[in-house]
Amino acid sequence: MSELVGNLLVAQSGGPTAVINASVAGVIQEAGRHECIEEIYGGLNGILGILNEELIDLNDEKARSIEGLKYTPAAALGTCRYKIDFKKKAGQAAQDMNRLFEVFAAHNIRFFLYAGGNDSQDTAHKIHEEAIKRGYELRVIGVPKTIDNDLPHTDHCPGFGSVIKYNGATVMEIANDVSSMATDDGACCIIEVMGRSAGWIAAGSVLAKRSPDDAPHIVLIPEIPLDEEAFFNKVKETIAKLKYCVVVVGEGLKDKTGKEIAADASRLDSFGHAVLSGAAEHLEEMVTKKLGLKTRSVKLGYAQRAAAHYASLTDATEAAACGEAAVRAAIQGESGFMVKIVRTQNNPYRWTTALQPLGDIANVEHFVPRDWVSEDGFLPNEKFIEYARPLIEGEVKVPVEGGLPKYVVLEKSRVEKKLPARN
Repeated sequence: MSELVGNLLVAQSGGPTAVINASVAGVIQEAGRHECIEEIYGGLNGILGILNEELIDLNDEKARSIEGLKYTPAAALGTCRYKIDFKKKAGQAAQDMNRLFEVFAAHNIRFFLYAGGNDSQDTAHKIHEEAIKRGYELRVIGVPKTIDNDLPHTDHCPGFGSVIKYNGATVMEIANDVSSMATDDGACCIIEVMGRSAGWIAAGSVLAKRSPDDAPHIVLIPEIPLDEEAFFNKVKETIAKLKYCVVVVGEGLKDKTGKEIAADASRLDSFGHAVLSGAAEHLEEMVTKKLGLKTRSVKLGYAQRAAAHYASLTDATEAAACGEAAVRAAIQGESGFMVKIVRTQNNPYRWTTALQPLGDIANVEHFVPRDWVSEDGFLPNEKFIEYARPLIEGEVKVPVEGGLPKYVVLEKSRVEKKLPARN
């Protein structure tokens, strides 16, 4: 295959993680090693920014700033949740594709790397197929990202190890607080974590347990419908034994009918999903009413995906490696693939990267296997623990200034626009 020469464009999409910028750093650093890549551009705010021709010149950034992305949280290039939807908005999708390839042609984009989750990989897949259809030489590689850990075919997703490391530590700290105040009356604390459809994040909190009596005492995941009576009985048993009970719940927990217990059908998000209004608060109300216990709820929210100060070094290393592997794949002539992580050994933990066709990834969700959870459905078992434990190992060294982390902010030198404004 003849060498393709041109510019590289990298962008980020969807909810950020503590290590998504490490993937971008990997892309930039690896791209700089190849002469066939002339310019390295970043798309501001994902595909939406590219449609608006909002590009920045990453070659203008200082080398230490690029290295600093490996410990900086959120999405340094900006992100979006914009979807090119041929099924529901065919006219708009066709218009978006035309505009997208106008931008690519105007800036000689020949390598496009998109870091994101399910919807992002779907977008990358559509762009790859469209490039073939149009006869436009473009190599498209997806870079995996999502704290939800629900992308198929990869052993796990960059971002997951860091979120469960932070959540595990937070559960331990909250449990110490709750247990220190527990009296004969008993106390229950319900901690809500992210995860609408898949319960990987909630399940990961089980790593906080160092003995059977340690928190979390109950973990509720969306894959297993809530059995209210069994749940109440488990809370009562735990209170009777320990005087306190810590519950971790995934935000998308469902009842026996399959309905999300916290869904607010009167409000829809950008993808048409009912807005989740607080699973922990709903459970708090249920426990208080049914058992008469002093109950509090805690929602970790954005903190869990932004906690770069307590990120997993394993996670950050893998995230950067995925970015590097994506560039190498594109240089070697591959297109229409996502980089995936392959576990080759558990103890000691070893891994490598490989490629998976984007068509196998797009809009497919990977769930926690039922046999990785106890028979009663209330705690992940040893199979899950063996899988998850290596992913939280190691600490990222974050520079400190004035007692607080010193994160990187990119200069974001704008690339001159060459096209009329988008309609």
